[in-house]
Order: sequence, then C-alpha cells, then structure tokens
Amino acid sequence: MSKVKVLVVDDSPTMRGLITMALRRDPDIDVVGAAADPIEARAAIKALNPDVITLDVEMPGMNGIEFLEKLMRLRPTPVVMVSTLTYKGAAITLEALALGAIDCVGKPAAGDWEEGFGELAAKVKAASGARIRSSQGTPASPVRTNFRSNGMLLAVGASTGGVEALLTLLSSFPANCPPTVITQHMPANFTRSFAERLNRVCQPQVTEAYDGAPIEPGRIYIAPGGVAHLTLGGRDGKTCKLIEQAPVSGHRPSVDVMFKSVAVTHQSHAVGLILTGMGKDGAEGLLAMRKAGARTFGQDESSCVVYGMPRAAHAIGAVEKEATIEALAGLALDACEAGARIAQ
Repeated sequence: MSKVKVLVVDDSPTMRGLITMALRRDPDIDVVGAAADPIEARAAIKALNPDVITLDVEMPGMNGIEFLEKLMRLRPTPVVMVSTLTYKGAAITLEALALGAIDCVGKPAAGDWEEGFGELAAKVKAASGARIRSSQGTPASPVRTNFRSNGMLLAVGASTGGVEALLTLLSSFPANCPPTVITQHMPANFTRSFAERLNRVCQPQVTEAYDGAPIEPGRIYIAPGGVAHLTLGGRDGKTCKLIEQAPVSGHRPSVDVMFKSVAVTHQSHAVGLILTGMGKDGAEGLLAMRKAGARTFGQDESSCVVYGMPRAAHAIGAVEKEATIEALAGLALDACEAGARIAQ
C-alpha cells in the first residue's frame, strides 16, 4: 500500500515542524511538503498533489476558512484542521467542518505535542480514504410537523464527519422532539461551541450536557468533549449524569458508555443511531441497546464520510436497518412516535 502524502499548512515554523515530526512517526505517512500561507499552499498543492492537507485556521493573507472554501470548490482534497483549543478556535473549526473538512485536532500546549498530536496520524489516514462532500453542503430537510412524543429517548453517536451529519439530521427535528442525547467525538472546549451552533439552526433546545440536566422532550444534549462520559442517571434515567473516568474504546466521551447506559435505563423505550465515524466506538453499546429491545439504525456507507463506526456496529448485528443521513431523521422520529410497542 502506498504511503499517504500529506501537505502541512501552518504559519508557524515551530508548529509545522511539530506536525511534521508527529506524522513522520507513522511509517504509512509521507509528509511531502509544508507551506506557511495560502500562496505557498496553492503552489505546493499543484506541485505535490497531496492526498491530505493539515490546515491551520488562522494564516496571513487569507484565513483557513476562506482557503478551505476555495479548495473545496476548485480542487476538493481531504483536510484535517489543526486548531487552537480556544472558544474562538473551536467556532472557526466547526465552520470548517461544516464546509467539508474531514476532521480536526487541537494544537497541544507547549511541551505536550507528543500526547496532544497522538490521534493526528490516525485521523490523517482516515481522511485519505474519506468521501469528500460538496462545498454547497446538504440541503436542509423540512421540519417535521405533527410529531407526538411517546416517552422514547433518542441516543446518537458520531465521530469523523459527524458535524455535518448532525446538522443534517437535527435540522428536521421539531421543537418538541424526543429527548435526545448525543456523543460526538471532539476535543475539549469544542462541544459547547458546537451545541450553540446547533441551537441556532435547529428548532429544539440544544446545549452541552451538564450533570443533572433534565431529560425532556424538546431538549438535545451534547456530551462535553474530552471531559467526561455522558450517561443517564436519576429516577428512571431522566437526568444527564457525567462520569469523569478514563477513556473507553479510546474515547472520552465514549459512545459505547452512553449507549450501554441507555440500554440499562430505557431498554425498549429508546432508539439508537450510529453515524459516520472512524473506529468502532458505539458498536457494542448499540448491540446492548438492541438486545434490550431498543430500535437501532445506522448511517449507510454511501452517505458516511468514514464508514467505520456504522460498519463495526452492522458487522456484529447491532444495526436493525441502515439508511442515508437524510432518511435517518424520519426513521428515528417514526420509531420514537410509535413508542415501545414495536421495540419489543
């Protein structure tokens, strides 16, 4: 198998060196060049034809978002964003992910680059085989009307490509949608910005999950990135419970942890969705939900950016049915509206 050719784009010589060093530790990656600004990057892309580009959010002359828009329009190429772990950096990076960037990593603190860039190589390799989405994005689905909540909980897990997938999924949810909990793999500090972005464009109330948050119709909670696992606690699993434990399935928050908690607290009164993502986090948890009587659906390969997590879940029999991301909203809402009668 040929090596993945990577172009590193960052205005800091130090950061370019650290990213290059981190990537060259993987024998399957070849860093073919580096660029300090968009002008250098354009020339390097033409000359080197990289498989993947790592891109800084902020560069002189043209920021990463402007560069990404032009790149996706003129020469679509898989991009992994490298962002500062700040609120501003998170907001810009989320915009990049919605525009078509495949994934993101946070810039580590000084002296912590080895651990901070621990997932970079894996994300770059996953990006090399990812499906490039149109820079125009997916047309918004009409908001579902006349939805009746029937006491069902919706649990959703996603990773690489999940930003756009969740925007597509939740855009058609009504204001009285089923109570929904979501674990999306993201760096620390990014999920609050992501929840705010979703809250601006969706009918229900979307917030980052906090300990003791009420599980009610019309509320959607995003597990806080890098901080804790999202589970359900309280009487009958009616509140969010954050567990500050070690990563599970390589992640914190982990989709497996959330799904397994739902299987225990809600059994057949739940619906599980597993969306685009790298790896297998969520597969075992979704199987636990299905065995407990829940309805379970997976995003199909054709609409996934990375068909990793749904593939793993499907392979072990955790997925009842696969569908495109555009069709999953209807399937999930129908199942929630029907209630537990058909989930048994």
